[in-house]
Amino acid sequence: MRISDDRYHRERLRMELALRFLVHEARTHTIRAWTGLSDDRIRKLYRSYVRHARLHLPRHRGKSPHQVAYFTRSLRLQQESAALASVLMLLGVLPAQAAEAAVPLPGLQRGAALCEAFEAYRAVIPAAQISFEHAVFLACALSSGELLRLGACTDCGSVMVTERFPARVTRCQQCVQAPRTPAPGGAPQADGGRPH
Repeated sequence: MRISDDRYHRERLRMELALRFLVHEARTHTIRAWTGLSDDRIRKLYRSYVRHARLHLPRHRGKSPHQVAYFTRSLRLQQESAALASVLMLLGVLPAQAAEAAVPLPGLQRGAALCEAFEAYRAVIPAAQISFEHAVFLACALSSGELLRLGACTDCGSVMVTERFPARVTRCQQCVQAPRTPAPGGAPQADGGRPH
């Protein structure tokens, strides 16, 4: 009886997580990777949920986002990426220790935390440009550390999402655009008095 209860509980968690991913317009292969459900079960869940809720949830096809340059394309996306990465870290989606990075990110517990992080991020930035699929890609890329990493602006210390091996000194766009004032010794420095 205990084994069947555990199995039922895990199956229910999978279905609940799949529904949350569907609401956030995740692709079928993304839902499969995080829940372990088959494509057929995901499609049936989608059809029954849409029919029951009488909603139109778009189903995206094709490849998931995979270009790291997306997160640094503009000042707005850089700021949104940093905000989302901070929430992902705070809610435990990203591994706390480097040793945990070897553990695959997709799973039920981290999937639920990913949904909570994305929902919190969208509550703070309602008109956000980063989609749920981009959030999944950002979480996986930051977790592996092969393409992207969390860093800090060399001037103000604010959190930044950067390439793993940046070609130049890492400064946030606000510090790059801030007028530089001469330091007491004559060397120019960024205006550190501005809030970020």
